[in-house]
Amino acid sequence: MDDHPATSPFGNVPEYSVSEISGAIRQTLESTFGRVRVRGEITEFKRYSSGHLYFSLKDERGKLSGVVWRGSVSRLGLVPENGLEIIATGRVSAYGERSSYQLIVEKMEYAGEGALLARIERLRQKLAQEGLFDAKRKRPIPRLPRVIGVVTSLQGAVLHDIRTTIARRFPRTLLIWPVAVQGEGAAAQIAGAIEGFAEVGHPGLGAKLPRPDVLIVARGGGSLEDLMAFNDEAVLRAVAACRIPVISAVGHETDTTLIDFVSDIRAPTPTAAAELAVPVRDELLADLTHRVARMGSALTRITQNARLRLDRAAAALPDLPSLLATARMRLDDRAHRLELALPALVERRRAALMQAERHMPPPKSLIDTARARLALRTAALDAAALASGKAAEARLGRVRLSPAPLEALCRERRTRLSGLSSLLESVSPRAVLERGYVLVRDHNGEPITRAAGLKPGQDVALVFADATREARIEGRPTTTQGMLDL
Repeated sequence: MDDHPATSPFGNVPEYSVSEISGAIRQTLESTFGRVRVRGEITEFKRYSSGHLYFSLKDERGKLSGVVWRGSVSRLGLVPENGLEIIATGRVSAYGERSSYQLIVEKMEYAGEGALLARIERLRQKLAQEGLFDAKRKRPIPRLPRVIGVVTSLQGAVLHDIRTTIARRFPRTLLIWPVAVQGEGAAAQIAGAIEGFAEVGHPGLGAKLPRPDVLIVARGGGSLEDLMAFNDEAVLRAVAACRIPVISAVGHETDTTLIDFVSDIRAPTPTAAAELAVPVRDELLADLTHRVARMGSALTRITQNARLRLDRAAAALPDLPSLLATARMRLDDRAHRLELALPALVERRRAALMQAERHMPPPKSLIDTARARLALRTAALDAAALASGKAAEARLGRVRLSPAPLEALCRERRTRLSGLSSLLESVSPRAVLERGYVLVRDHNGEPITRAAGLKPGQDVALVFADATREARIEGRPTTTQGMLDL
């Protein structure tokens, strides 16, 4: 641009080209606002594929366009998002082709503690709705872990406090993952360390290292801005997704960060975190000794009680030899009674048989009665047959009845009569006498069934199968059958 712009023939007002005006404005802006800090709320935020960030900063009365070039994104100090109130550091420049100006941002920081708290509160509500703070998700800390993972900075007293506390209480193996605990990139390092510990022990990277049983994420105290890495969403989600129980120990006892809500347990200080991770070995040994003593006393008491119950049960049991002697006596008694009962039973059965035989009529009279009845029926049958024949002759006239049916009927009746006679003979007392038995009668003809009813010199009648003989009783009976002298 020339130092002396051309004058118009119509007056003293100088004349400029568009590019001259744009260049003059740009030079004025860059010289006047060489490096500035602008406070405002991010809006209209866009991230392009080229890596550049475009947004606007606004307040109650104005709005300013801003841009972050790709090379400066990693050095911003925070992750920009809509609604975030920040203080942007950069320079004001003009874009002549569009007659617009913008703030080229090189660094961002939160605009005061109020903005940080508002951002933390929004993130807390969001994660609470997702359930990341639920008590049901909390996992118990192992009683005595073998390996403890520590995510913290190598500088400062935090790591020294954790080491000395664990060595004093119960020495354990420590795996330390050093990270930056504040500033640019701290949140990404912390999240990466937590995710890396979760992969330790698996095939691939970290397979040779022992897998930690518990993690301690710790740092010392600081301002709210210093602790913002532990309020980062990536860190919180890494803790929630970690398969290893996590103890958070960030800041002093009064400091509270969102990692305290999502971790499995919160320790007020790094030293307290180490105390939560391992018990005191001396106290553990003392407790173990006390439990062993109590267990020994309990076992002794149980053994004594069992022995006492056994002695009582043994005293209540009956004497085995006396039980056997009683059973043997009872068996002998039953055997003796059985020996006496069997002959008596046989004798009772014999007496009943003789009594039944005494009441039976003589077989000869039964046969004679049956023969008389048969003769009567035969005569009646012959008379009926004769009458029937005469009637038939009268009806048939000259036709004469053949005697064959009548003879067949007679033969049938005789056969039946013969069968009845055989049956009667089989049950007749005479059949018993045919087998060698003798019926003894007194002078009145009454049967005698007992030898006790006979007297020496008494006359009796012996009834055999074919005849009757007279006999006299001599002497006294020596057996149940008596002695007979024919």
